[in-house]
Amino acid sequence: MEHLRMEHLYSQLLSSLKGIWKHRWVGFITAWLLVLVGWAKVYWLPDEFQSSARVFVDTQSILKPLMVGMTSVPNVEQQVSIMSRTLLSRPNLERVLRMVDLDVKAVTPREVDAQVNELLKTIRIQGTGTFDIYTITYTNANPRQVRDVVQALLAIFVEGSFKGKKGDSEKAVQFIDDQVRGYEDKLLSAENAVKEFRLKHNYLLPREGQDYGGKLLQASETLANAQLELAEAEQARKAIEAQFGGDEPVLAAGGTPGEQSDLDSRISSLNKNLDTLRLQYTDQHPDVVSTLRLIGQLEEKRRQDRLKQADAGDAAHQYSPLFQQMKVALAEAEARVAALRARVEALRERQVRLQEQRNAVPELESQLGQLTRDYQVNKENYEKLIARREAAKLSGELTTTTEMMSFKIIDPPTMPQRPIGPNRALYYSAAMALGLVGGCAAALGLAELRPTFLSPAELRAATGLRVLGTIAMNWTEEEKRKHWRDRIGFGAGSACLFLSYAGLMAYTLLIR
Repeated sequence: MEHLRMEHLYSQLLSSLKGIWKHRWVGFITAWLLVLVGWAKVYWLPDEFQSSARVFVDTQSILKPLMVGMTSVPNVEQQVSIMSRTLLSRPNLERVLRMVDLDVKAVTPREVDAQVNELLKTIRIQGTGTFDIYTITYTNANPRQVRDVVQALLAIFVEGSFKGKKGDSEKAVQFIDDQVRGYEDKLLSAENAVKEFRLKHNYLLPREGQDYGGKLLQASETLANAQLELAEAEQARKAIEAQFGGDEPVLAAGGTPGEQSDLDSRISSLNKNLDTLRLQYTDQHPDVVSTLRLIGQLEEKRRQDRLKQADAGDAAHQYSPLFQQMKVALAEAEARVAALRARVEALRERQVRLQEQRNAVPELESQLGQLTRDYQVNKENYEKLIARREAAKLSGELTTTTEMMSFKIIDPPTMPQRPIGPNRALYYSAAMALGLVGGCAAALGLAELRPTFLSPAELRAATGLRVLGTIAMNWTEEEKRKHWRDRIGFGAGSACLFLSYAGLMAYTLLIR
């Protein structure tokens, strides 16, 4: 089965070759026409010139380790890499057109777009990330133009790498300046708010590390001490009054010594009860008020009884030195008691005031804490912005300084003397192959359009009939000579075609 298939393919190939040979002159003419048209088109292709430049970017500066910690050191490697990638942006290409005077040829925006697109297609930028070497290549039919374009791109690349971040740094500094001015106003407003609050509530705010609860406790202790001193002064006064009673044991209408002693004990008991009540309540409490009123009535009664006793005694007794000294001591005791009572009243009023104001102190402290926190936050942000503004300025200077990076032109752009393209040898060969294939296709196509049976097997396969025999053709001498000249002419034409191809290739490779 495989043998039959191979035999069938062989017979078809042989039949196709015979058909091509039969119409060889059609194929020959078609091949010549295609080859000549292709060669002419390749010959008139414009020459392509190419210019390139290689530049080495040295980013290993000694300033980088020295400035670490003082400011944000710019990433010059990333800066150069971004510039190399954005070098072929439309603004840069339009700038190149202006630098090499190509914009004068463009009148309409469409022509400008066409020039920009042509530059974008023919410019190549390659870089090595390891050694920071960048190559800029441009191809065009004008040798002077390719050199000028590469030179312009190289200038833009170097300039953009130095100044690419300068505008960003200036914008950052300007933004920080605006924020600094805003925080200055906020800081001043917060300072004034804290100052006004302290002036308004100065008497309620804690001082010297002592809170309001400490003040209230201290006031209570001071009041208790004053009340104790008052009780001691009253006891001293009672002792002097008792001496008066012992010195003058005269019975009078006002009462007896037993009654006087009973009054003293009741007054002493009421005073102790009053001290206990004052530790718990204010002077406006009903129990305190009634106790004070009762003490006052008993003391008044005791004083009147003693005056009656003194009037009933011997008048000469009143002028004795001992009696006079006792009267002076009693007057001093009465004065001390009155002074201590006034002091106790003042301290009690202060304690009451502190007690009433104690509820307002937490709210005031909370408000003061909030104002203080706002002030501290604004102050910290202001100081940080000041520090970062100086760092941004220094970073901008580092970005644009030539000490952070240096450019070394390895291969400067030059005007090319010989074209690099198009590859005419390849195109001539392609045109030759296309012509040969086209000629064979034309001859084979004509054979398919005008089919003939070139063997008994083809006739038998096409008709399905049995072929009984064949008749050979007898050519005359004239026809034989004609066939011979035909073969010689075809061979000479084919040889001429190949010799033309060889000469054209030699001219292309050796001369051009």
